[in-house]
Amino acid sequence: MQATAAVGDPYARAPSVSSAYAWCVFALTFGLLLADYMSRQVLNAVFPLLKAQWMLTDTQLGSLSSIVSLMVGLLAFPLSILADRWGRVRSLFLMAMLWSVATLGCAISTSYGQMFAARLFIGVGEAAYGSVGLAVVLSVFPAHLRATLSGSFLAGGSFGSMLGMAVSGIVAAHLGWRWAFATMAVFGFVLAVLYRIVVTEQRIAPGRPAVSRGMPNGPKPRFTARGLARALFASKSVVFAYLGCGVQLILPGATFVWLPSYLLRSYGMPLDRASALAAMLVLTSGVGLIGCGMLTDRISRTRPARKWTMAIAYCALSGIAFVTAFRLPPGPPQLVLIGVGMLLESGAVGPTGALVAELTPPQLHATAMAIWALANNLLGLAAGSVMTGMLADRMGLRAALELIPLATLVSTLLFFAGKSLYRRDVARHAA
Repeated sequence: MQATAAVGDPYARAPSVSSAYAWCVFALTFGLLLADYMSRQVLNAVFPLLKAQWMLTDTQLGSLSSIVSLMVGLLAFPLSILADRWGRVRSLFLMAMLWSVATLGCAISTSYGQMFAARLFIGVGEAAYGSVGLAVVLSVFPAHLRATLSGSFLAGGSFGSMLGMAVSGIVAAHLGWRWAFATMAVFGFVLAVLYRIVVTEQRIAPGRPAVSRGMPNGPKPRFTARGLARALFASKSVVFAYLGCGVQLILPGATFVWLPSYLLRSYGMPLDRASALAAMLVLTSGVGLIGCGMLTDRISRTRPARKWTMAIAYCALSGIAFVTAFRLPPGPPQLVLIGVGMLLESGAVGPTGALVAELTPPQLHATAMAIWALANNLLGLAAGSVMTGMLADRMGLRAALELIPLATLVSTLLFFAGKSLYRRDVARHAA
């Protein structure tokens, strides 16, 4: 979700590469995004094995997942700035190498503490990949394709999560959980080396100003912290957009991490089958991310305020679907409702991103999107996994998953509050 931090690149220009090379850059950058999320989600597929071998609590398991989102939330913005100054392609290569080394560290961990440290460094390596990777992709395509490319790139998180769960569950079931981590690490290493060979800074941005190429003598923009804060938060409704989307993402933070364990515990599925089914459900979240964004654009084309209405609808409907699902006994009806909930749980991301761009100055879009990424990761993705683990230790995993969707009440109210201030903010912008 942090990928949109780069959309406001002030040095965007007409692409200077061929269409074939541009799509090659997209494929390799997207491939590394898949590797990013596969390395992140492999842990969730092997939760049952780690819990049994190391006698871990669900809170500890949740912390192993949330530490990655926590580091992404804290470091996405500063590391994106460093990548702009030092060189984006070089930075992407080093990021991929770091998270691959850290994933290999998970494979050889012998205790919870060692695994936690390795997961922390996975988060450091992945922190700015989404924002910097999208900046590279957008720099080699015409401007009229930005919305399509951004949506497709963001959906890669769900697709990578799906592949990570499915492949890791199968490998772990046959070879053990250590080989699941090692497989993801090798995949990351190979793609990183291929990326460094094919994609170069000189080819994708031959005319970019020095400040964006990492040259110390380039022009450096000046700003004050007070002026920046005043510009970013002049619209009161944008604050509710940040908070509403962040709270809503508690749901994918919980479901992406705990679905394999829930299917194994409640349905008695073997690990490989539980991981494969969870992966298919995660895939619906990626499809929903794209579909909800397209639907929002269509409905709000002539009436921008409807973006708030669509965000409210996605939050409310996903909450109803999940609460109903986890009140049902295990079976096909429950799985169908879980699928409906996952289709809608990330739907608010599209309208929120559009609102953030609309309600902040164009020259500060990158900073505004980084704040959005901070809210999404800290309030949502990191909090969702560890909160579920803490509740599961006290009342069981099923009861925890029944309570977590109540977060949609909060996100719905936050979006309602933002909508009530929206017209005033738009009028002030126009003035």
